[in-house]
Amino acid sequence: MVSTQIQACIFDVFGTVVDWRGSIIHHCWEFGKARGITADWAAFADGWRAKYRPYMDKVRQGDLPWTNLDRLHRMGLEELLAEFGLTSLSEADKAEMNLFWHRLYPWSDSVPGLYRLKQRFIIAPMSNGNVKLMTDMGKFGGMPWDCILGAELARHYKPDPESYLTAVELLMLRPDQVLMVAAHQPDLRSAQKAGLRAAFVPRPMEFGPNRTPDPTPDPKFDFVATNFVDLARQLGV
Repeated sequence: MVSTQIQACIFDVFGTVVDWRGSIIHHCWEFGKARGITADWAAFADGWRAKYRPYMDKVRQGDLPWTNLDRLHRMGLEELLAEFGLTSLSEADKAEMNLFWHRLYPWSDSVPGLYRLKQRFIIAPMSNGNVKLMTDMGKFGGMPWDCILGAELARHYKPDPESYLTAVELLMLRPDQVLMVAAHQPDLRSAQKAGLRAAFVPRPMEFGPNRTPDPTPDPKFDFVATNFVDLARQLGV
């Protein structure tokens, strides 16, 4: 059985483990309230996230040198503030906003499911987020990671195969002993191309109530679960 071969579960984080959109909206609303600033914070959160991939692609394509996600988020923030006409913020304000990504709330099943999975497997983030970002988020959300893995260690962003395979190498395992868990099907397909196993956990509310990603799973995935607790059950924990 596939489950008996697996020794580690690695996780996409933004959207899979944590509700990035709801968290950013909340933090921005609190920030604006404290400063008397009003804006469409839902649109702001969506716009900030939309900056993520284009900047990441610049690194992947060599237009930017290796740049961690904190700095990419800050670049996107500078553009976004101008687009929203929020041009009077201080450097301290901008630095505070950028740290919102370090304080994202987990989905309700994430922490209970991670604790169950941790009983049997190594568990770690496999995120494009940098180590400091993932460490802070883990402490904030109570996520019981065994270690922090991800793009910064490989200096390659997903879906580059080097990002997944560096995690496998650091764990001293074979790719087929590592299960990639994500709510994003392209992420899982890329992991499978690198030889990893794949578990799809859809998060229909990731982008809010008006934009539901396609929940139909690729039949090639090894597991499809409704949440992390269900995944743990399927893996026999």
